[in-house]
Amino acid sequence: MVRQQALGLLLVAAPVLLVVALVLVPALSAILATLRVEVDGRSVLSLANYADFFADPQSRRNLGFTLWTTAVATALLLALCLPLALYLRFATGRLPAVVQGIAVFPLFVPGIIVAYALIRSIGPNGLLATILAAFGIGGYVSPYLGPWGPVIGLVWEGVPLTLLVLLSGLAQVPLPAIEAARDVGAGPVRILVSIVLPLIRNSLLIAFALEFLNIFGAFTLPYLLGPASPEMMGVYMQRTFSDVRDPIAAQTQAVVTFLICAAVGVLYVRAISKSRARGAP
Repeated sequence: MVRQQALGLLLVAAPVLLVVALVLVPALSAILATLRVEVDGRSVLSLANYADFFADPQSRRNLGFTLWTTAVATALLLALCLPLALYLRFATGRLPAVVQGIAVFPLFVPGIIVAYALIRSIGPNGLLATILAAFGIGGYVSPYLGPWGPVIGLVWEGVPLTLLVLLSGLAQVPLPAIEAARDVGAGPVRILVSIVLPLIRNSLLIAFALEFLNIFGAFTLPYLLGPASPEMMGVYMQRTFSDVRDPIAAQTQAVVTFLICAAVGVLYVRAISKSRARGAP
């Protein structure tokens, strides 16, 4: 027993040390760097950098825009993928397999290709504008380089992961329970609310947390599809570090982003822990 425990610890030692070296140590170093300021030639601990961040209107605007984009994109993903996952789980025949193949296709398309395709499709002179003009429909306003540009790209990119997580949870819904509910007169809405949603609650939390973290820290699609101002935090950090050449301000932005994502990460860890305790994905 002791040898098995020792072997288990040895097997997880390498990835744990890698996480500590590549994630925890740099994160702690960045946090300490942002907490130290020079006062009368002495380095003292202070929250001045964070006070400056929240006092700056541009920083607050960029953080608010990031939260808005993340909330809207995540809500749209769950609203789109939950009905699709329900259809794929309970439908029969060949069509669901075809639909699932199409839905997971974006998983294999790099973000830069997604951005280029969307620019060519929804841009001011793109395919959609050309089709509308051919039918005599004018007044098209492209979401490209606007607030909805990143939302569209991030939703398109996030569908496969969200769908697969929800399908994993729906696979644990027992069909006999649904058949029994139908036998006693329960309708589709009642079955969904009383049986399906409670059983996939952890999967919904996992999907929400994963997409929140993925979208909040996104860079490529917001950089290529989003407006010049306001910016999402990933783009804002890169510009502060490379263009403004203010590494401390960029680290402060990174720590604020990290703390928000860590709070959401707690939901993910709790959902995973509950799933493992129940023996379900």
